[in-house]
Amino acid sequence: MEVKEFFDNRTFTLTYIIWDKNTKDGVIIDSVLDYEPIGSRVWPESLNSYIDFIKLNAINLKFILETHAHADHLSAAPYLKKHFPQACIGIGENIISIQDYFKKVFSLEVLKADGSQFDYLLQDNQIIKAGSLEIKVIHTPGHTPACVCYLIDDKLFTGDLLFMPDYGTGRCDFPKGDSHALYRSVIDKIYSLPDSTKIYTGHDYMPNGRPMKFTTTVGDSKKNNIQLPKDRSEEDFVKFRETRDSNLAAPKLLYQSVISNINGGGLPPLQEKGKKYFKIPINIHDPGHLL
Repeated sequence: MEVKEFFDNRTFTLTYIIWDKNTKDGVIIDSVLDYEPIGSRVWPESLNSYIDFIKLNAINLKFILETHAHADHLSAAPYLKKHFPQACIGIGENIISIQDYFKKVFSLEVLKADGSQFDYLLQDNQIIKAGSLEIKVIHTPGHTPACVCYLIDDKLFTGDLLFMPDYGTGRCDFPKGDSHALYRSVIDKIYSLPDSTKIYTGHDYMPNGRPMKFTTTVGDSKKNNIQLPKDRSEEDFVKFRETRDSNLAAPKLLYQSVISNINGGGLPPLQEKGKKYFKIPINIHDPGHLL
């Protein structure tokens, strides 16, 4: 099995293409659609790099997988499917609860909060077959209630659950995030895997200016994860995580990413004059003076 990483240095996101070098069957995990918020500009640089690589290596793309509905980048999933229509888009089944919550937040009257935008709603411990590849779905709530990891042979793709040991874990302050749940996801589900299991992270923020890294092991994380080593108590971790999260800024693409990604990725539908629009709420402080 082969793995190719793609790093988006604007959002610090890692996308992975995984394929069987003999059968050429493959999947892509956590794709990125390039978006710049100031000019509200979108372009296909990352998308084209995936397409070119898949075609160059004659990969038979079976699945376009999401670890969760991302809040820091737009997914390129529907555009990949246009180029590879045989591929199915999959996400954890609890995306429905995320859709239901944000449908109200963003007044998205036409959004169907039933997961129908995706081809597969994946369940905990489900095994999906991507041709010759077998992929185990592991439900790992905490960052969001819909997060999943994907285990392919001895390789684990963790999304925003667990990062490189010198950075730690994903944040838990998004709506319906839960630091207790994240702790249990890591300790009970990830750290119970063999120490040799290779972890591929969903982001790398290059702390202290080090070069980008994206792989570690379960054993290394258990010993050296700066925020959640195996011997840290749940009470201590939760106190730390909640204090840290209370001081974090919101992701720059939060609203646009969530609006797009709960609807299966891509951009909003065309409206008047052939334009697409993001409908973004205004959070008004001191409404007595501003309303």
